[in-house]
Amino acid sequence: MFRKIFNAPLTDLPAANDPRARLIGIGLMCAALFCFACLDTIAKWLTQYLPTLEAVWARYASHFFLSLLVINPWTTPGLFATRRLWLQIGRSALLFGSTAFNFVALRYLQLDQTATIAFTTPFIIALLAGPLLGEWIGWRRWVAIIVGFAGVLLIARPGMGGIHPAAVLSVLSMICYAVYIISTRFLAGYDSTATTVFYSALVGFVAASVPLPAVWQTPEEPLVIAGMVALGALGWIGHLFLIVAHRYAPAPVLAPYIYTQLVWYIAGGFLVFSELPNSFTLAGAAIVIASGLYLLYRERRLKADL
Repeated sequence: MFRKIFNAPLTDLPAANDPRARLIGIGLMCAALFCFACLDTIAKWLTQYLPTLEAVWARYASHFFLSLLVINPWTTPGLFATRRLWLQIGRSALLFGSTAFNFVALRYLQLDQTATIAFTTPFIIALLAGPLLGEWIGWRRWVAIIVGFAGVLLIARPGMGGIHPAAVLSVLSMICYAVYIISTRFLAGYDSTATTVFYSALVGFVAASVPLPAVWQTPEEPLVIAGMVALGALGWIGHLFLIVAHRYAPAPVLAPYIYTQLVWYIAGGFLVFSELPNSFTLAGAAIVIASGLYLLYRERRLKADL
C-alpha cells in the first residue's frame, strides 16, 4: 500500500473539485502538522537528557529504518538511480542542516518562537524562486515579504533584550528548509518520489552517524529510548500524511492550514514545559501569518489569471 502512495500515477488522484476528497486532504494535512509539532516537542524534551547530535541521529536512524520497510532496493528496483546525484545529496544535506539547527535552537527557545520563525519559509522561497527557478515576484508580494520579516524582528527584538541568540539558528534552519523545498521542486522533474524520499533518510542517517561516537551517551530510561524512536516515527508518519494529503487536495487549498500548527506548538509548550507565548510572540505571529496568507492569496490570483 505504501509503495502505491509514493508511485501512484496522476490518473489515480481524486478530482480536484471533489469536496469529499478536499476534506480528506485537509484532515490529513492537519494530522501531519500535529505529528510535526509532537516531533519538535519531543526533540526539545530529549535535548534535556541527550546531546543534541544524538537526538538528531535518533530522528534520522528510526526514520531511515522505518523507510527501509517500505522503500528499499529489493522492493523498489532502481531506487538508487538518480539523474542528479549531487543535487540529491545536497538537498538531503540541507534537510539535515535544517533539523540540526532546529534541534539546537529548541534547547533555548520556546516552541511557539521557533514555529513562528519557521512560518517565514514561504517568504524565503518566494525570494529565491526568481533567481533559482525563474519564478519572479511582483511588488505586492515584496511588500508582504518585508512585512513578514518585520513580524520576525518583533519576536526576536535584536539589540532590545529579545529572545535568546539561538533565534539565529532558527533562522538558519528556516533558510536551509526553504532551499531544500526549492531543490525538491527542481528534482521532481528528474527522479521519482521514492528515490528522493530514500536519499533524504539515507544521507541524514549517515551524516549524523559519522560524528556520533564523539558525543554518544547510552540512554537508560525507557521513556528516553521511546522518545528517540518516536522522533523518527512521527517524522515518517507526518511526511506520509503530507504526501497523501497533496494527492487529495491542491496545494493552495492545504497551505493555509500550515498556520494551525502554531496551536499545537503553544499547547505542547504549555503542557510539557509550562511555556506561554508572550505578547511580542503573539503579535509577531499575527503579522507573519497575515503576510503568509496574503502571499497565498496572490499566488491563487495569479494562477486564476493564467
